Amino acid sequence: MPLIKPVRGILPKFGNNCWCAENSTIVGDVTMGENCTVWFNAVVRGDVNSIVIGNNSNIQDGAIIHCTYQKTKTIIGNYVSIAHNAIVHGCIIEDNVLVGMGAIIMDGAVVETGSIIAAGAIVTQNTRVPAGTIYAGNPAKFLKNVSPEASEVSMRTANNYVMYSEWFK
Repeated sequence: MPLIKPVRGILPKFGNNCWCAENSTIVGDVTMGENCTVWFNAVVRGDVNSIVIGNNSNIQDGAIIHCTYQKTKTIIGNYVSIAHNAIVHGCIIEDNVLVGMGAIIMDGAVVETGSIIAAGAIVTQNTRVPAGTIYAGNPAKFLKNVSPEASEVSMRTANNYVMYSEWFK
């Protein structure tokens, strides 16, 4: 059973068909849409501000989702994949985005629809990643536009994680 805890009387809310691994942690002011998955050792910590996750999004193994007290909420759109060991902190991630393994997205950043944050990239505070672009490096910078083939990756990955979760139910 995942660790699901209220903070200051606020308990996480889950949409239909969500799945959370037994050793995942979801606490406080967290709202998930339908078909969301939170994988092994992932932490979604809505203790100091709110976290909203849209439909069909996945938080993969070891990822951390947090926010900043009295400053920044975290908003994650639909069909978003937050890959293994990524950190998403006090930012907005729009729909159909892939955040690569070990990437970090900092407070006030906005990652627009259809973008890809490369593995290991660090998106610094208040950076705006334009729609349909790939950002990579430290600090993350524009690498190139998302190709038509790559634009399908986020949707396919998100749908695959819904399927994978069925194997554990």
